[in-house]
Amino acid sequence: MGVKTRRYSARDVTVLVAGLGVAVAVNVSLIWGPTLASIVLSGTGWNGIGPIEWVGLDNYHDLAAEYPPFWSAVRNNVLWLAFLGLVATPFGLFCAVLLDRRLRWSRVYQSALYTPVVLSLAVVGFIAQLVYSSDYGVLNAVTGLSVDWLGDSSVNIWVVMVAAGWRHVGYVMIIYLAGLKAVDPALKEAAAIDGANERQAFFGVVFPTLRPVNVIVLVITVIEALRAFDVVYAVNKGRNGLELLSVLVTENIVGEASRIGFGSAIAVVLLVLSMGFIVAYLSQLFREER
Repeated sequence: MGVKTRRYSARDVTVLVAGLGVAVAVNVSLIWGPTLASIVLSGTGWNGIGPIEWVGLDNYHDLAAEYPPFWSAVRNNVLWLAFLGLVATPFGLFCAVLLDRRLRWSRVYQSALYTPVVLSLAVVGFIAQLVYSSDYGVLNAVTGLSVDWLGDSSVNIWVVMVAAGWRHVGYVMIIYLAGLKAVDPALKEAAAIDGANERQAFFGVVFPTLRPVNVIVLVITVIEALRAFDVVYAVNKGRNGLELLSVLVTENIVGEASRIGFGSAIAVVLLVLSMGFIVAYLSQLFREER
């Protein structure tokens, strides 16, 4: 017997085309369109008003050789990514593992840890000012210190990363907690029967099953680290040690001296960095599966 194929009515086709068409149109107009436009504009010297002048790779050369804030921003973004990936994300996983044990008041702990996630990074930046300010900050008042946490360029990047990590921990925790709830309890029981302790059972049995969750967390971590803008802009407009690539893009495109071509070149560098980390990890992941 042949396989029967479903025939779609004209109404079904119209609904499918309309639904997919709207989604594709929004995606292209809001994501891929601006992305391709930035790539093209990065090779121009356009200021947003005058004629577009093609300059090739001159903007990238100027970034590397004649624009000191660029390398400071690259360093800070890499530090941001390392902190979220090596400190905040593992701590979020640790919190998820603890809450998965059905602790008493676990709902209260979940709510307390997840609350920062509903706050925007701009609000987190204002909270950081209340905590770290040298004049009225809670930290100096409690410890009796007189450290200028936000004004000292050798310190402020670290304390602001802690503030951003505070929000990131709750986000990662809730994702891993959902993944842990989906793990088959029989796997843990089999590991216990084989004599594995809790640590061995987690890293040998449970954690490998969280590979799809790990991919999601990696993508979120990279995006959160490289798109960070609100928190440093709320603190000191991303200056004096808090330079980030996203801040440089904003300053050059919508700042007083609009240099759309130059700012687009910085945006392209940011795009390449984010895609580089994600593609490298996914390539390694697919290679292991094969």
